Amino acid sequence: MDDATYLLHRLGTSIIVLLGVSVVTYGLLFLTPGDPAEVILTQQLDRQPSASEVESFRATHGMDDPVPVQYVSWVTDVLRGDLGTSYYSDTAVSTLIVDALPLTIELAVASLLVALAIAIPTGVLSAVHRGSAIDYASQLGALVGVSMPNFWLGYLLILVFALTLGSLPVAGAGSYGQLVLPAITLGTGMAAVLTRLIRSSMLEVLDEAYVDTARSKGLRERIVLYKHALRNALVPVVTILGVQLGSLLNGAVVVEIVFQRPGLGMLLVDAVFERNYPVVQGITLVTAGIFVGTNVLVDLSYRYLDPRVELGGETV
Repeated sequence: MDDATYLLHRLGTSIIVLLGVSVVTYGLLFLTPGDPAEVILTQQLDRQPSASEVESFRATHGMDDPVPVQYVSWVTDVLRGDLGTSYYSDTAVSTLIVDALPLTIELAVASLLVALAIAIPTGVLSAVHRGSAIDYASQLGALVGVSMPNFWLGYLLILVFALTLGSLPVAGAGSYGQLVLPAITLGTGMAAVLTRLIRSSMLEVLDEAYVDTARSKGLRERIVLYKHALRNALVPVVTILGVQLGSLLNGAVVVEIVFQRPGLGMLLVDAVFERNYPVVQGITLVTAGIFVGTNVLVDLSYRYLDPRVELGGETV
């Protein structure tokens, strides 16, 4: 399958996925108990709204229409680039997302760098020294990292580095110091998963004939490991990176709450509790789009890592 055909195929499947996500999200929101108009007006007015106020709010925001009609209307607006307006501030949802998204992307990228900085050397060392104390310590650390909840690690880091040592800020965003603890919190779990995968992948690659050939040419062991072996061992790792992006975005919700970072995660949680449906729908759609787009890029990167791989096909 050539690149153009593959991209068209992935574009079609991506549209289907995004439609499915939007339908599920829209349906679940309207299955929640209670009248959203009454809940929203109670918070806005700080009192119980009258029946006429509730009816006026529902009519203004199209809540009186059947759910399928509301959904079609929302999809039509989305296709025109309009994600709707917040029920509370009358601010465009796209504006709210654009303001919050950079902080979430910053956290996700920093967490990914932390994970790779831990996982690559640890996984390679564990594979090279399999059966040794280094290998066992690596596997134990990976098990602890996978088992540790993000919120627990976040509070532990706050207790040690912020409250006890006073060396790093606890909350907020805008400086590199405020990014350190959230990035470590979110990146540790991913590092544990990648460490185990890199170890197993390196063990397979180190038994290949081309690795022995590289060594027989007198190349230094570091060059053999990181230039020849690691590059081929990264193919399955890149696959997991694409999948782990979803975990990073999900984990960012918890981490942003713990460290009070005003990113997409905090915006989403606030919108859910406020029954601010347009914001919830917009964030869900954008997040799904990022996830789908990243997985397409991951597939395209296979061609660089292993030229034998054909897009949409098997290794040749």
